[in-house]
Amino acid sequence: MTLKVDEAEQNSWAVLRISGELDLVTSPVVRQSVHEAVAEGQHDVVLDLSDVFFCDSSGVGVLIASRRLMKSCGGRLRLILPARGAEDGSHVNKVLGALGVRRLFDVYPDALSATDEECRPLSA
Repeated sequence: MTLKVDEAEQNSWAVLRISGELDLVTSPVVRQSVHEAVAEGQHDVVLDLSDVFFCDSSGVGVLIASRRLMKSCGGRLRLILPARGAEDGSHVNKVLGALGVRRLFDVYPDALSATDEECRPLSA
């Protein structure tokens, strides 16, 4: 399976919808997509991981590096996991939790809440 990244804009946020496997081979695509969004002047980025069915440590590394990049340019990074993700677990949520890095990210159930300044993230 390959990885696909679709970009959209919602409420001044760049929303990158990622689908497929996020691993050693495909994670550079996500890294490049985030860098391109920043290069285009976007400082608020949402990574929609709803359709990611596999994530290894390389994928987690890209998420952490993306968070670091957004913070360094005064931006924000938010993740979307399936609505049930924070409670009973999507694959990505389970991996983030197992590695102890889930708390580093603001996670939302969908793009509408992730791009709404009034919505609060799901608890870790």
